[in-house]
Amino acid sequence: MAANTAQVKCINKHPTHTDPHRRIQNIGGFTDKAWKVSTDWAIGEIEANRWGFWTTTPQGHTVWLVVAVHEGHKYLKTQSDGIHPNNLLALPECP
Repeated sequence: MAANTAQVKCINKHPTHTDPHRRIQNIGGFTDKAWKVSTDWAIGEIEANRWGFWTTTPQGHTVWLVVAVHEGHKYLKTQSDGIHPNNLLALPECP
């Protein structure tokens, strides 16, 4: 388990990418204050086991974000929960 964890409550989609594997630019949330980080930073932190990020499904289940690779490109997704659409892409836009 990572040293630090945070709940992801919003995302920013890249304005020109329609590919779901390259579409999310930032993830964010709210603890004591609003926060937002790039997906590249989050991927590095997950891989280094310094941070773990999670979100909740519409059904209230906790799902962890994991790093996946598609055609050589790393991206974030949630652990498989058998529910579509993608849990991250369904989140609202971060301010």
